[in-house]
Amino acid sequence: MELGGCSSSSSSSSLCLQQLTALLRTEKNSCCVSTRDWSISSKKRATTLSSISTRTFSVSYRKFVDFALDETTSHTHLFSSPLQEKYNSLEPKDGKGEISIQSFEAAEIRLLRSLIIETETMQVLDFTVFPRAEYDVPIFCANFFTTARTNIVVLDLNPLHDVINQRHYKEKYFKSLIPLGLKYAELFPWGGKLTSESIKFFSPIVIWTKFNSSAEKYEILYSAFKDYYKVWLELVSKAVKETDESQISRNLEAQHRYLVWRAEKDPGQGVLKKLIGETLAKDLLRGFLFNGVDVLGSKTFNDYFPHYCSKDGDLNNKGSIIGKSFENRPWDERGEFLGEGIIP
Repeated sequence: MELGGCSSSSSSSSLCLQQLTALLRTEKNSCCVSTRDWSISSKKRATTLSSISTRTFSVSYRKFVDFALDETTSHTHLFSSPLQEKYNSLEPKDGKGEISIQSFEAAEIRLLRSLIIETETMQVLDFTVFPRAEYDVPIFCANFFTTARTNIVVLDLNPLHDVINQRHYKEKYFKSLIPLGLKYAELFPWGGKLTSESIKFFSPIVIWTKFNSSAEKYEILYSAFKDYYKVWLELVSKAVKETDESQISRNLEAQHRYLVWRAEKDPGQGVLKKLIGETLAKDLLRGFLFNGVDVLGSKTFNDYFPHYCSKDGDLNNKGSIIGKSFENRPWDERGEFLGEGIIP
């Protein structure tokens, strides 16, 4: 569950857990919403939650998911994923809030999955669409975290392959999208430092930003989500199904590498542990949010990212601050990368 970005111990688009915890504590203390009786019926609970959400945030990410599903069904036939039945009954262990999960598959889509968390102090959208290995299209990624005061946003077409050193892949999928990225870069300033390890999982059109909660910004974000998702669907619609087994294997390994990184480095699991408990959080993280991490390949985190491995073979958390941090957007108006020191 990626919620933003930072310069240390960061996932590809993750908010530092310490920063997130402090933010939640501040919002909880400042929130003027009264405590409700959460032992009421599920139907009344949904009504109560809606009232709380309106008073606290005046936003809902449900219409984002509804839009994406409607658009997807206009391009391809969606069918329910087996994951839906397994995870759709999750609830916060304290009963205070709501967790909504949806998951689908399609001919070109290995997994379309959505997680929405709504509590008294926050709303989270984690929406990602993974293509099947026969297609090398980017991975659609939308991670939004909202409180009464603050929004932390990552919206991107995460490149399946390297866009910093592989010009062919960047031009194939992102050259025509640079104007779209520039449009929203003007509206959503760069959100702060990201490490060189994280930046390689982003595209030149990534929206990584933080802003104060407002109805105007919410509507602009909704427009950005719609625009990015529509162009992603167009890429999928135009993509030619790969038949070369070596290229399919390469795509599969690239997606597995992406999943391994996110599952290991995503500090959003701390929020999930508090919400549903450690065991369920781990299962949700690996079985749903980053589904495929345990089955699409056999390589480990240290196999893909050996510079994180300490002398005794354990994960070296200090590895997350290796290399340069990017305080400003590291791509120019042509989509050319401006940074150096990226770890392969």
